[in-house]
Amino acid sequence: MIKKIRCPGSATIINAIATGFGSAFGIGLDIRCEAKTISEGIECSNDVGASTDLMDLCVNKVFERYGVDNNDFGLKLTTESSLPMASGLSSSSASSNAIVAVTSKIISEEFDLNPLTDMEIINLAIDASIEAGVTITGSFDDATASYFGGVVVTDNKNREFIIREKMDDHKILVYMPNFHSKSGDSDVNRMRIMAPLVETAFDFAKNRDYFKALNLNGLIYASALGFDSAIAIDALQSGAIASGLSGTGSSFVAVCDESSCDDIKDAWSTLEGNVIETHVDNDGCLFL
Repeated sequence: MIKKIRCPGSATIINAIATGFGSAFGIGLDIRCEAKTISEGIECSNDVGASTDLMDLCVNKVFERYGVDNNDFGLKLTTESSLPMASGLSSSSASSNAIVAVTSKIISEEFDLNPLTDMEIINLAIDASIEAGVTITGSFDDATASYFGGVVVTDNKNREFIIREKMDDHKILVYMPNFHSKSGDSDVNRMRIMAPLVETAFDFAKNRDYFKALNLNGLIYASALGFDSAIAIDALQSGAIASGLSGTGSSFVAVCDESSCDDIKDAWSTLEGNVIETHVDNDGCLFL
């Protein structure tokens, strides 16, 4: 049996590290996973040469949930990604979602068992990400924006939705510098000092004023983490609807329309790195 799935990344509206409350939206860059049954064992590989520890952990958690012994049944999983790794665009959440979802589907069909529900998939994927040390808050906002697409506003501590809805279709530009910034390595205390300001940004998100929230959150976290906030301001000056640091960096995103995209690209053209053009994703994880 062979199954294929794609799960998108997400961009940050509110980073949840400071307060435990977050917001994110799906973007068109994704991770695609193919899984096929083998006689025994778990074999994982990816196209970026990254560690497969998180992949292995996700598969094992699903096997444990169903009580399946990998000495009697096996899976081979491979992933391909258009998402830059360790860039603040939820590559870990997208990967975890994809692997848990596709593993659950194969096992449930192979053994005639009930498939995991959407929330069971998300929670298992988050548990694996926490155990692997790739997230600080559990990233319920990132995980759900990836899984369902659209925009979410969340209570990450309790893994609950405040808002979950489709997002208006916009072009998204991503500036990706020539270095990475792993979430698990970030200075948590430095970010939590900014909590009162992040709460103000979160109030905008709760009131569906997502772009003001994104702008303010981006400025706050860029300042706390030592990124150049002029990158976002240059995009705004060039006509971006919103722009800011995504996650704990290193990428910046700009929400734009047809008339401003080229101007923003020009403004970012002198920066070291590259600019990726994508779009809002309202589809979330889909089997192919």
